[in-house]
Amino acid sequence: MKSFYRFAVTSILLSYSAVAFASCPPDGKTQENLLVLKESKWQIADAQQRQQSALNLLDCLASPDPQLRDEIAFEALSFWMRSELLTTETIQTIRQQLQAQISAPLRQNDLGFQQPFAALVLAEVARVDRRKAFMNEAQRQEMVSVAAHYLRDIQDYRGYDEKQGWRHGVAHAADWMMQLSLNPALSKSQHSAMLEALAQQIRNDQHFYQYGEGERLMTPVFYLGLRSALTPEEWDTWFNGLLTTSLDLKKTTQASLARKHNLTAFLSAMYLNLQESKQAALQEKLLPLVIKSLKKLN
Repeated sequence: MKSFYRFAVTSILLSYSAVAFASCPPDGKTQENLLVLKESKWQIADAQQRQQSALNLLDCLASPDPQLRDEIAFEALSFWMRSELLTTETIQTIRQQLQAQISAPLRQNDLGFQQPFAALVLAEVARVDRRKAFMNEAQRQEMVSVAAHYLRDIQDYRGYDEKQGWRHGVAHAADWMMQLSLNPALSKSQHSAMLEALAQQIRNDQHFYQYGEGERLMTPVFYLGLRSALTPEEWDTWFNGLLTTSLDLKKTTQASLARKHNLTAFLSAMYLNLQESKQAALQEKLLPLVIKSLKKLN
């Protein structure tokens, strides 16, 4: 897995260095033009123009302006992909460019928007693939590897800012994982890589999640519980790993409090969703592990 990731990252970084990104708003457009497009529900009759517009909006995912980034670029890209209005070639280009961005070292002037919103759009790309497969096995493996490494290594935990809007890297990466968790083409080994990355952030002891990250991290785990071929023993090992720590969780420190806070949020969301799911087999497999884990935290 690690050797494949190094190969994948090298390949996409080379492609990243060769790409000349447009400005935001794209050349020839103003923010007002884009708002008119939004009001028209993203209707662009000319198919070729629509493909180019989608690619031109990718730079806006890094914009500090939440309207350009979230309300225009992300909404447009999501709408076109969910409405099947982008060609496979365009979606492949989006996949390649955004995976390159998300794997590249952060620039000194990076404001923390580009990678989280690249992850959110890549979740939409993963959704397209799970509904109507267009990636080959190598590309799917590359996406799982990039997504897992991105989620595992996130250290920017900023969520919402009144002026600049959302960053929310952990939640956006979890959404990407959720779309991958629903894909029937993924293997058990890929599921294990995803769960390893999810666990890294679920047991975070550096930051207190406060923007719903626990529930967002829970969702892909829930769907992997439904779909993955992991054995009950492997699930037991995974849940035990969440609570394995050198911290003394009975002592009051910032790290121990953060770990308990984040684990409790995740486990409570998992407990509630399991109880409400009416999935008897899933409940039998995971509910005792969740209850045991919650008891250990108290």
